[in-house]
Amino acid sequence: MVIAAYALGGLGPMVYGLNFGTSCLVIIFFNIFGAFWVAFFSVFGSEFGLRQMILSRFLIGNVTARIFCVINIIACIGWGIVNTVASAQLLNMVNAPHECPLWAGCLIIVGCTVLVTFFGYNVIHMYEKWSWVPNFAVFLVIIARLKISGKFTNGPWGGGPATAAGVLSFGTTVFGFAAGWTTYAADYTVYMPRDTNKFKMFFSLMIGLLLPLYFTMFIGAAAGAAALNDPEWKAYYDKNAIGGVTYAILVPNSLHGFGQFCCVLLAMSTVANNIPNMYTIALSVQALWKPLSKVPRVAWTMAGNAFTLGIGIPACYYFETFMQSFMDSIGYYLAIYIAISASEHFFYRKGFGGYNIADWDTPSRLPIGIAGTTALIAGAFGVALGMSQTYWTGQIGVLIGPHGGDIGFEMGGSWAFIVYNILRPLEKKYTGR
Repeated sequence: MVIAAYALGGLGPMVYGLNFGTSCLVIIFFNIFGAFWVAFFSVFGSEFGLRQMILSRFLIGNVTARIFCVINIIACIGWGIVNTVASAQLLNMVNAPHECPLWAGCLIIVGCTVLVTFFGYNVIHMYEKWSWVPNFAVFLVIIARLKISGKFTNGPWGGGPATAAGVLSFGTTVFGFAAGWTTYAADYTVYMPRDTNKFKMFFSLMIGLLLPLYFTMFIGAAAGAAALNDPEWKAYYDKNAIGGVTYAILVPNSLHGFGQFCCVLLAMSTVANNIPNMYTIALSVQALWKPLSKVPRVAWTMAGNAFTLGIGIPACYYFETFMQSFMDSIGYYLAIYIAISASEHFFYRKGFGGYNIADWDTPSRLPIGIAGTTALIAGAFGVALGMSQTYWTGQIGVLIGPHGGDIGFEMGGSWAFIVYNILRPLEKKYTGR
């Protein structure tokens, strides 16, 4: 229940040209598909007691798992930067003319993230358990102010190629956000008893993910739809994206000082979203190469926060758009990871009984990753052909709608699935593992 999910909801009307109703339908169905895999892989944590990237050695192969460790490290830092920049921009808007500088906003967000992640698993869980409460209150205020403003309308229902392209592109973004915790999932359930009811855990996670995702993204879509009806709000959006719209809703001609306080609370919500990134980055670095595991985990967490701050400050001023586009692109790898991992678990491991967990650090007994790495490369080609971003539109993506539609995650996942299931039986036959 953070500003990042709320901001993503606003993309439906503001970027992809969808009305509020269509945006909500996309939010409902693509979130279910993304959250399903987070809930599914979380069950593995209590069953095996292995972190997600260590578990991946069984699911996608030893070599492929190391590649995904690198991707995961980049993703942890990248999303930390994007989230921090968005919050710094919102902090920069309040208390004019004595605004908080962008660099100071980044320092505040990263500093608060360090405070929580430094103390590890138990403190993280305690913080995450309650951090949503003030955010929820602010979102209720936004709903009230949207209603009072009278600017919200559903917008006309569309159809045809342009709407189809918008649905697919917005759906890709929503899926990437909901599924974003897939490569972290087991990290946060490893200390739960092995006999924990799997169905209870799965459905608890589905509900715990979907309720706040729906709530925040619906509000974001409503704010975006309202901004299209007011030139002043639209100008705020053009200057400061969804943070600008939020400021327009809460501060001028609205709640003034209290509205600015709400903006600060919403900006600080990013801390709750960055914490898992900075905790998991340490686990991914340690899983990458055995000597790195000898370095205390807290050192890698601190290094991850330092990189986030070091890149985040210049990103505020010079390449914020590039960072957002880059992170939208890196999200495609989740579909490839899911396709390979699900294939291995269901087709070749035949469920939870097919793992000898004692082999987790014995390379000679782990799958090499020939099939997994080849499937990853094939999936990347599928993504390149199907994606539609401002900086690149693939040869297949360009055929959807007047300006292209994004089917990068569908093509990446399906190509990886096909290639993996062709090669994996051969890998098992000739390597015996």
